[in-house]
Amino acid sequence: MLRPFTEVDVFTATPYHGNALAVVLDGEGLTAEEMQRFAAWTNLAETTFLLPPSSPEADYRVRIFTASEELPFAGHPTLGTCHAWLEAGGVPRQEGEIVQECGAGLVRVGRTGDGLAFQAPPLVKSGPVEEPLVEKIAEAFGIERAGIVDAEWADNGPGWVAVLLADAGSVLALRPGLVPCFVGVAGAYPEGSPYDFEVRAFTHAHGSTIEDPVTGSFNASLAQWLLRTGRAKAPYVASQGTLLGRSGRVHISTDEKGSVWVGGSVVTCVTGRVDL
Repeated sequence: MLRPFTEVDVFTATPYHGNALAVVLDGEGLTAEEMQRFAAWTNLAETTFLLPPSSPEADYRVRIFTASEELPFAGHPTLGTCHAWLEAGGVPRQEGEIVQECGAGLVRVGRTGDGLAFQAPPLVKSGPVEEPLVEKIAEAFGIERAGIVDAEWADNGPGWVAVLLADAGSVLALRPGLVPCFVGVAGAYPEGSPYDFEVRAFTHAHGSTIEDPVTGSFNASLAQWLLRTGRAKAPYVASQGTLLGRSGRVHISTDEKGSVWVGGSVVTCVTGRVDL
């Protein structure tokens, strides 16, 4: 069956400078095994499948797959899927707000001057990271334990540990070995710089470390930590993907209720049909 398909680039206004996402715009009738097989074939960080919502509040339902597993939530697939749904003619039930249903529940997405933004979901795990794990992360990063300013669980689904280094230069200097967990790292730029933080995010699979070009889920949980501890003030802009030849820009803001929103531009790169 030929199904409408698109590939988009997220957290960039320039094609091929952000994080790519494959979106199957009609996933009805596909089994989880078929979705997983296709996601492995695309070999992208994530592939998503649009489905009718099961919640009366949602505009659509999405299933999110990496090349090896299904995720309850991920950031750049949320923005990229919403962009694809709108471009395909999707009309929100409520003007000015799109409600996405995913494994983690309902996620609200809005239009901003920087593109689209999703409301950061609540953390499923927070608090200090166990010292033995911090030491393993430092070892994997090839730095002294004292080089880690702070570390905290910042898990909104994928299992992130957030690590703060002294500055953006320290983040860019990292050449990690095999990381022991999903770990993201951030360091501040000097005041007056074009961006406020440099961010990198690392996962592991099949005995190797993978660096994600631009990571919505980690930036969401990182922002919640940085804002709560007074290390950042909203709005701010994070840069990610620099060493991978990308120019990801993640826009962090808050609303009157104190909710954190994670936004950026999305551009369409490929459209067509796929036999599934």
